Amino acid sequence: MENISKEEYQKIVKKHTPHEDRLKNGIIVFIAGGIMGVLAQILMQVYINFFNLASSDASVLVIITFIVLACILTGFGVFDKLVRIFKAALLIPITGFAHAMMSSAMEYRKEGFVTGIGSNIFKLTGTVILYGVVSAYFFGMIRYFIMGA
Repeated sequence: MENISKEEYQKIVKKHTPHEDRLKNGIIVFIAGGIMGVLAQILMQVYINFFNLASSDASVLVIITFIVLACILTGFGVFDKLVRIFKAALLIPITGFAHAMMSSAMEYRKEGFVTGIGSNIFKLTGTVILYGVVSAYFFGMIRYFIMGA
């Protein structure tokens, strides 16, 4: 077997690394994200008008609907296929978080409810929760000291 230099290896890697079209992906994400925003607004208006809810209650139901849809699509194996098409537009925090939790739950379901799902459901999302809580505390303390008691 012949040894190759680091430069030759880097050339081979660069040649075979897929290149993304950032402009195309940006346009896809912009349009898909806009469509999701429009769908969320339509859904909110449906909740307000047909169920006679306040806008604050309707917005919570929209979030819950997006979470449930992300979990259902993940369960049927459709979410990953949609992400390949619509890129990061579907990974807005709430649906991406639900997808990550559902994926972990599905991966470990055969090990049981406690040792499988229970101990592994936060495997992918635990860091998000940890650093979300820590940063909320940190910025809350900054605000407390700036704004006063």
